[in-house]
Amino acid sequence: MRHGVRIGIDPGDARIGVARSDPSGFLASPVETVRRGKGDLARIAKILAAEQEESTVVEVVVGLPRSLSGREGPAAVKVREFADALARRVAPVPVRLVDERMTTVSAEAMLRDQGRRGSKRRAVVDQAAAVLILQHALDTERATGTAPGETLEEMR
Repeated sequence: MRHGVRIGIDPGDARIGVARSDPSGFLASPVETVRRGKGDLARIAKILAAEQEESTVVEVVVGLPRSLSGREGPAAVKVREFADALARRVAPVPVRLVDERMTTVSAEAMLRDQGRRGSKRRAVVDQAAAVLILQHALDTERATGTAPGETLEEMR
């Protein structure tokens, strides 16, 4: 397992959930929800820079939405464009795309089970989804010795 913090991103149309791992890569935790639009990449870059001051950031993990069959639709195209812009903004830190099927649904269910309702749940669901995306990536790397998904450079 590589040592260093990973940043997890769940990009949505209205909000972007942000999570981080501990430096040992064992546990993901929520950071914040960034409003989508002007300044969103700058805010994420600022979060990453703050993390870099405390520890080495190994990579940014972005959830890539796929259908249950594994195909990529219009939402995946938007995420790829977002991830590409983010990669240019945070270089030289690599950006990795990982499958995020069902993470928002799982995050919604988890928060509902915790008793969070309405606006309280909507305020944190994107962070919870980012945590699930990042935790899956951490668990996969720990189990296989290889980081999941692909970096943007590998896909070109």
